[in-house]
Amino acid sequence: MIVVHHLNNSRSQRVLWLLEELGIEYRVQRYERAAGGLFAPPELRKVHPLGKSPVIVDGDLTLAESGAIVDYLARRYGPQLLPAQDSPEFVRYTYWLHYAEGSAMTPLLLKLVFDRIATSPMPFFARPIAKGIAAKATASFIQPQLDLHLDYLESQLGESGWFVGDSFTAADIQLSFPLEAAASRAGLDNGKRPKLVDFLKRIHARPAYQRALEQGGPYVYA
Repeated sequence: MIVVHHLNNSRSQRVLWLLEELGIEYRVQRYERAAGGLFAPPELRKVHPLGKSPVIVDGDLTLAESGAIVDYLARRYGPQLLPAQDSPEFVRYTYWLHYAEGSAMTPLLLKLVFDRIATSPMPFFARPIAKGIAAKATASFIQPQLDLHLDYLESQLGESGWFVGDSFTAADIQLSFPLEAAASRAGLDNGKRPKLVDFLKRIHARPAYQRALEQGGPYVYA
């Protein structure tokens, strides 16, 4: 049986969703964030040296990194969520699988860091300086990058409403987390990106997505 080492409010939620879509039996080992809800607990380092989530264990295989996990599970257990490997759609599928973490998550992580800089406890004389630096970085670089990526994603959704061809694929699952994070803290839902907003509504309504929420526990991005 596959074991998913699952951290609350994290990328591992989409791994649970993928497993539910595939109908594979699995077990969830839950972990809760420590230190004000930001860091994974040290217990995860017993599973993987980096102490991150998600991590899956499938027999003798222990695998980290959500993109690698999604790719592995789809290739081994879910050919119905993959385009034909000799098709142009498979190239597009591979692109989105890597883009989700390699490009889309970078400005979102920067926004998270600089937002915390602006609100973290510090000596009163340093607070205006920290807030000013954070505001400048957000306005001049981070938010323009977020807008660039969100507009690009909006333009790339096909007529089918999915990112690869006419069908729902594992790439849509991989892209869910950056889009959910953007809806939560980056201005996705501002009336300018109706396709992305509709995409999130449709994936959240999928029965497998709802079952994954039951397995993973509270998830603020849903």
